[in-house]
Amino acid sequence: MPGWLGQPTHRAWLDEHCRDLLAFGQLFPAEGGGAAWLDEQGDPDPSHGVHTWITARMAHVYALGHLLGVPGSGSLADEALAGLWDAERGAEGEAPLRDSAHGGWFGELDASGAPAEGKACYAHAFIVLAASSATAAGRPGARELFAEALAVYEQRFWDDAAGMPVDTWDTSFEVLDRYRGINGAMHSVEAFLAAADVLADVLGDERAAATWRGRALRVAATVAGWSGDNDWRVPEHFHDDGASGWTGDLDFHADQKADPFKPYGATIGHGLEWSRLLLHADAAARAAGEEPPVDLVAASRALFGRAVEDGWDVDGRPGFVYTTDWSGTPVVRDRMHWVPAEATAAAAALVLATGEQRYADLYALWWDHVADVVLDHEDGSWHHQLDERNRPTGTVWPGKPDLYHAVGATLVPRLPLAPSAATAVRRGLLRG
Repeated sequence: MPGWLGQPTHRAWLDEHCRDLLAFGQLFPAEGGGAAWLDEQGDPDPSHGVHTWITARMAHVYALGHLLGVPGSGSLADEALAGLWDAERGAEGEAPLRDSAHGGWFGELDASGAPAEGKACYAHAFIVLAASSATAAGRPGARELFAEALAVYEQRFWDDAAGMPVDTWDTSFEVLDRYRGINGAMHSVEAFLAAADVLADVLGDERAAATWRGRALRVAATVAGWSGDNDWRVPEHFHDDGASGWTGDLDFHADQKADPFKPYGATIGHGLEWSRLLLHADAAARAAGEEPPVDLVAASRALFGRAVEDGWDVDGRPGFVYTTDWSGTPVVRDRMHWVPAEATAAAAALVLATGEQRYADLYALWWDHVADVVLDHEDGSWHHQLDERNRPTGTVWPGKPDLYHAVGATLVPRLPLAPSAATAVRRGLLRG
């Protein structure tokens, strides 16, 4: 293994940093279950309410912490899971984020505890991921949550004719928004691969595992094709016109360029994240004895190359800009912490897939950048947003809401491309 990825000392540093991150986030439990938004010091900030996607992410990372043998992580995972599922009463319970009347999960509870309107694919994908990791970790109630999360996703969000997920419903699952988004689809690929591994490895259901793995591969192949047709800049936003299916909307949110979930233009971090996910999908297919539907490794290389060319060190200072227009010109120059996290992970995945030194060199370069300006050496964790001069700011991401991307960046370099993280750690495949 070239570069730092082959060094036991670097792997030891990643392990220590992972444990530091888990220690930073340990105050997240919200009263009644779920995860509070954390501030710069890691203290709960109740003014932001309780978000389902943060709750699911924290359940996922602390389930991984339990599998890693980090004391206290299992009970913290349970605190997050309690926001999604009542481990004692199951479907009869009243978990605060679960909609017992209409099914599925609310997107968030506001500071007063009132649920937000609507049901989003993005949040439900993370619930599938959290439930799969918690099932791998043997947490109470996790199997029941996993079964329900898969059932809700299949019934409400998976569009088999399109081979893609829909995006947003109203609260009662009666009105489906015409918007279709790549962000929810991206995290669905991650969730599907994780679910497939747990279905096969823990529950012994190979048929269901093949179904969810096949769905991940369909989405991956579709997005790779769309991106290739768009000069390898991932087209983020679509709508369903009711006739021809998904129609691209490249001007979407031109008036909301810094939106935290649906910004205008090409999102550099998503090019990097898709690059990595395509490699995981390719490896999952091959591990199952299947041929991927398209050349996912070539697509991964192309997505990675475009994101680096457009996004890294393009304005006179190190760092990845948040977004560009469709010609590659930066639009939002602020730096979000999750982008270098995904950059290091994608570079590591490409080293694992290709063995090429150039990816190992970029991996080391970007970890140096993270250590220089992104890590908060005083208060812990990572600054979630820097301005274009690499100074901490909070216009898009105030505080340090969760640990998902940073913890992932410490694990991807130490795990195989398949199976997915929780199953790999459960099997003892972590390189220590």
